[in-house]
This record gives sequence, structure tokens and C-alpha cells, in this order.
Amino acid sequence: MASSLVLSSSSSSLLLLLLLCFLFFTTLPQVSATDHIVGANRGWNPGINYTLWANNHTFYVGDYISFRYQKNQYNVFLVNQTGYDNCTTEGAVGNWTSGKDFILFNKTMRYYFICGNGQCNNGMKVSVFVHPLPSPPPSSSEHHSTPKSAAPMILEYLGLKSLMLSFVFVLFGFVLV
Repeated sequence: MASSLVLSSSSSSLLLLLLLCFLFFTTLPQVSATDHIVGANRGWNPGINYTLWANNHTFYVGDYISFRYQKNQYNVFLVNQTGYDNCTTEGAVGNWTSGKDFILFNKTMRYYFICGNGQCNNGMKVSVFVHPLPSPPPSSSEHHSTPKSAAPMILEYLGLKSLMLSFVFVLFGFVLV
């Protein structure tokens, strides 16, 4: 007796949807922003050479810098070069106090951070230059690489994927709320 496998219309639609979801999530590019933890395992504290730390990192637009410190003891201010050089918060354009602060680098420029409670004079200051995203290499079948941090590129890619996935949901009668 020959047996046959028969799938109902809803079962085959669900199977197709699962297959498309699998393809969607397995074809995402392996690109992510880098989180640069200031001071690494020593954190944001007095007596650390943050210039040396910063010189050992390359920062790109789309990356984050994060400050880890004891809340209510220290803080972080984004200042201009004068504020950095003189350890003053006058004219600061940003202030963080959570003890675990994540700051997105959204443009190419030099960023200046200091601790605003007097510890700047004890070395709690760091200056970093943020580079533009590297241009993708010319496409070829033999050589393909991905930039270290490509937040804008991934958002564009995800937008197209989300649109395709939404179309599939609508096509098969699923409602996204």
C-alpha cells in the first residue's frame, strides 16, 4: 500500500512562511556597531591613562562609547576642546549620570568627555576621533568583506527585508499589529 503525504493549504502556507522567516534571519549580514567600554575592565575612574586607552581603539560612526562607573560618585560630560583642556563643564552639550552610559557616535568628529565632579584633573577625561564608515570594497565573486561597523547600511538592508516579510504576512493572511 503506497502512502502519500498530503499537506493542507494552511499547513503548506505555514511551512512556506517558516521557510521564509528562516531565510530572512539567516541571510542578515554579520555587521554590528562596536561598543567601546572606556577603561575596559577598569572602567571610568581616576588615575587611568584614557589617552592610551583611546589610542588603542578605532571609532566609527554608528559605534558606541560606554562609561561604567559607580553611580552618584562620578558622571560624564560631553564638552568642547576648551572644556576638555581646562576641565570645565561650561557649555557642555551632554551630561550622563546613570553609571552605565551608552553614547552613540552619530557623526565624524572629535568628541571630548570629562568627569564633571572635579576628577577631570585626576585624569578622568578622554578624547576620541570618530571616523566615517569605511567604503565597501568593490564587489567581486572572489573578495567580500564587511566593514567593522555599518549601522546605516544594516538599517537600509533591514528595511527591505522587513518590507518583504510584511508582504509575505499579508499574502498569507497574517495580520501584524
